[in-house]
Amino acid sequence: MTPTTTLVPSHFAEMPTAASLAASAAAVDGGVLSNADLAAWLEDRRRAQAQRVKRIPFAELEGWTFDELTGDLRHRSGRFFSVHGLRVASDFGPVPVWEQPIINQPEIGILGIALRDFDGMPHLLMQAKSEPGNVNGVQLSPTVQATKSNYMRVHGGSRVPYLERFRRPEPGSVVADVLQSEQGSWFLRKRNRNMIITVGPDVEAGEDFAWLTLGQVNALLREENLVNMDARTVLSCLPDWQARAVEAVHSDVDIRSWITRRRAEHEVRVTAIGLAETGGWNMGDTEVSHERGQHFSIVAVDVSSARREVRAWTQPLLKPHGTGLAALFVRRFRGVPHALLRARAEPGFVSVVELGPTLQCAPENYAHLPSDLRPAYLDEVLARRADAVYDVKLSEEGGRFLHGENHYIIIESDDELPVVSDEFRWVSLRQVDELLRYGHHLNVQARTLIAAWRSL
Repeated sequence: MTPTTTLVPSHFAEMPTAASLAASAAAVDGGVLSNADLAAWLEDRRRAQAQRVKRIPFAELEGWTFDELTGDLRHRSGRFFSVHGLRVASDFGPVPVWEQPIINQPEIGILGIALRDFDGMPHLLMQAKSEPGNVNGVQLSPTVQATKSNYMRVHGGSRVPYLERFRRPEPGSVVADVLQSEQGSWFLRKRNRNMIITVGPDVEAGEDFAWLTLGQVNALLREENLVNMDARTVLSCLPDWQARAVEAVHSDVDIRSWITRRRAEHEVRVTAIGLAETGGWNMGDTEVSHERGQHFSIVAVDVSSARREVRAWTQPLLKPHGTGLAALFVRRFRGVPHALLRARAEPGFVSVVELGPTLQCAPENYAHLPSDLRPAYLDEVLARRADAVYDVKLSEEGGRFLHGENHYIIIESDDELPVVSDEFRWVSLRQVDELLRYGHHLNVQARTLIAAWRSL
């Protein structure tokens, strides 16, 4: 279907202002596309992008093999990604030493959203995209979502639309351009280039794309498994369009010093090992799994899709066990919004420590541990969850994870929630906005919650 354009495009690529972003956020009933047209477009894309995903034995993977010496799972091209073992020694968390499989994808991909001005109101060019690991097929993704192997067409597939706009942005068009991490427990030092650029009227929406107001995207963030992880992380990099107060519980210098100190004092030592020698993990014909059935498994899938760069392929995926919790306590100090963030050390982080939500865990992974080793604030989140201002189940990246989901929760706290250790700090929304201008400060779960918090 072709949506009806009712607004008049500007003649130039306009840089968004706080006022224009606020107007776009307030346009919950739509701009170029009405909400009715948006719903019809999404349904049309779901039908057009129907895909089949089937679990298969590892022996049926095409182009992927286990190394005879190490057991590592690799693609014959040497590109895309590999799965190998990791030995970790860490002073963060209840378990000091462990081994695990991890995805190693050293390439830097591009995640980018194009902004275009229509009658003074910025619109975001969003893509309806199916991924093999999505629980529901099509989700709303950025304008461009591509690994380097994909956009260099190692798979021999079609070109990525709009890619060159982001690889070589026009001078003065860049709103945000920052390297950000992905899941530090599942990826080894994985980074993507998160970008937002402005474009002019020469950029039109293809059939899998639509111009949406920020208000429409924010409303979709409240829908279960609709706005994908890659879109959420890019949205978090938008400049804060809300009123910006200067006061904060801690000064900017104190927050930066705290992050630096946590990075200097935490010890996380990682050593790459063969997948076959990873202790506590079993390698079977259909999955690599933990001996207690916890954490995650590595599995293989066969995919066919009529709308992807390649119509059919096989690949490994990481399948998480259980649905995780990522919760953020927020409150106002003298009217200034703050979030309680935790300095987390994860084995896959480039900088050892990044700021995560107040709580980030898969509760079932702690079932075998004594109560005093339960994650901080887990009981408080469960007790106050009924009062959450945001509680939505959202998917993690469907190109690497099979049905990975987290419950993302935001709880407003009016009382003196105790700060239980030096790992936690109240950080103002303005300070968060500043940290997001630079890479490797907030982890991907925290970035999702910041995008959701701004949408309320």
